[in-house]
Amino acid sequence: MKKVKLIVLDVDGVLTDGKLYIGSDGEEYKCFHTQDGLGISLARHSGIKIALITGRTSAAVTKRAEELNIDIVYQGVHDKVRVLREIINSYNINEENVCYMGDDLNDLPILELVGLPAAPQNAVPYVKKAVRFISKANGGEGAVRELIDYILSEDDYHELLNDYFKGMINLPQ
Repeated sequence: MKKVKLIVLDVDGVLTDGKLYIGSDGEEYKCFHTQDGLGISLARHSGIKIALITGRTSAAVTKRAEELNIDIVYQGVHDKVRVLREIINSYNINEENVCYMGDDLNDLPILELVGLPAAPQNAVPYVKKAVRFISKANGGEGAVRELIDYILSEDDYHELLNDYFKGMINLPQ
């Protein structure tokens, strides 16, 4: 799994449970899992870039990306393949070095392009048929962390945790 240089994540149904919580004031709320957050921090500190590409636009996603220091964030995207190509071109990364986790039909075109296509347990059947990795966890319940654990080696974890416990790195959840 050392060849993964970029992990790209859908948001709704992957980083969240896929439910939309909209208050009477129109504010959209999302529930994120702290284990996913720590996994993202571990991946970032191991040198893997993280990107979010989502079809919806939400202040909650912006806030969560800021908390986790994710600087590649695209919201309100209809053509995820075009955006992925922009990202890999700007960072000079090959498609086979990309992992993408998606859960629904709109993720199929991008899943077909990447080296490690992945899905949470509660992904739709067509997506599950198109991927190489399916987490045991549902979206929003640690699926992203499970994927990152799969990608990172034991040596990566050992080194990252040593640095963390020595206070050398900060790993936001």
